[in-house]
Amino acid sequence: MPHPTPPSVLRRPQLWIGTGLIAAVVSMVFALLYVGGNVNPKGNLRDLPVALVNSDSGAEINGRHVNLGEQVVSGIQKAAKGEKSIDWQVVSREEADKRLGRGKVFGALVIPADYSATVAALTAPQPAPQGKAAPPTMTVLTNQAAGSIGSSMSSQAAQKAAHAASAQLGQELLKQAGAQKTPLPTAAQLKLADPVTVTVADGHPVGQRSAMGLSAFYYALVLVVCGMLGANVVNSQVDTALGYLHTDYGPVRKRKPVQHTSRVRTLAIGIALMLGLSLVMGTLVEVATVGILDMDASHLGLLWLYSVATIAVVGIGSLALFAAFGTPGMLLATIVFVAMAVPSSGATVPVQALPGFFRALAKFEPLRQITEGLRSLLYYGAQADAGLTRAWASMGVALVAALLFGFAVTRLYDRKGLHRIPRPDAESDAAAPTETPEAPAPAPATA
Repeated sequence: MPHPTPPSVLRRPQLWIGTGLIAAVVSMVFALLYVGGNVNPKGNLRDLPVALVNSDSGAEINGRHVNLGEQVVSGIQKAAKGEKSIDWQVVSREEADKRLGRGKVFGALVIPADYSATVAALTAPQPAPQGKAAPPTMTVLTNQAAGSIGSSMSSQAAQKAAHAASAQLGQELLKQAGAQKTPLPTAAQLKLADPVTVTVADGHPVGQRSAMGLSAFYYALVLVVCGMLGANVVNSQVDTALGYLHTDYGPVRKRKPVQHTSRVRTLAIGIALMLGLSLVMGTLVEVATVGILDMDASHLGLLWLYSVATIAVVGIGSLALFAAFGTPGMLLATIVFVAMAVPSSGATVPVQALPGFFRALAKFEPLRQITEGLRSLLYYGAQADAGLTRAWASMGVALVAALLFGFAVTRLYDRKGLHRIPRPDAESDAAAPTETPEAPAPAPATA
């Protein structure tokens, strides 16, 4: 039989159709998921949590006690009724700090205790020599630990609300000044038109070597990729050891004798090997990032355990997909653990700024839960309610689901006799020549 030449192989329609379909699906799926989740964050923004703090003690203005901070809060809430992009959470300063320190809010707008007093001092008569009244202030707090883009969106919304409140207050102050007999200089009028000074501060600082609050995401992505790549290596090495695959070393090809075993046992071997490799890979990831690159991190023992467990669970989940679907399982694992996971992780663009489809994915996609757990470990002092408990619970559910799915499917294949390679007795039966009865000799011809 003649050897196929490259032109003859390339002329086969099946080669082009099969390869083209796979390439088309991969390119279309990745483009839709990656770009679709992040293409319009402002347009998709819904219910971004931002704390609103009124610490104003009030002041005596024209003989009555007034709390102008309450008016600011009321104005912000009234404006937010027609726009659902920001979820203003009216809390105390202590509660705001707690929520900032657990990643529950992306920022805060703080009205200080002397807000009403400083506003009243602007129009009060100044003693001679004339002094300069301190301007009223509001403080916008950011929270990069919860996500840099989400923190930026929160800061923009808080500053916009503060400046709107300042403009409204300025109109009222100008009216009061106009009712007085003495006209104000132009500089004083400009000062009254926008009286509030808005300052921006970091509500929950992160270390300089924390990638501006993105180190948790990058670390989580490394763990997921290590789990997937580790599962690919384990899958191929187990098949090579059992003789199902050959190994190429340059021009040399080696293949061990086939060791027939069930699919269930093959999966069990792969899982055991994956567990062992997870210890090595998780350790090296932490050594590389924390030890060599000096990434800001604390709770190193818990971080090591979390790293090992994450790689193991992702690896076992990938092995279950490989065992159930074969070669297409590798593509499926890539879609589940990367293509759908990255845009729905909430690590760069917050979940509140994602389309509805990706918000639904974020509820169970592994990278979202893994990232939240790492944020707790790296930024929030390993607090359980800062995402760590949910991450461990999600990891446990994913592990049980992967084991049940993988062993159920492989056991079904074994019971139906769907072996990867026919057993020796079947091979011998198939190779044995079939005997056909001899044809009877023709009868002698008679005259």
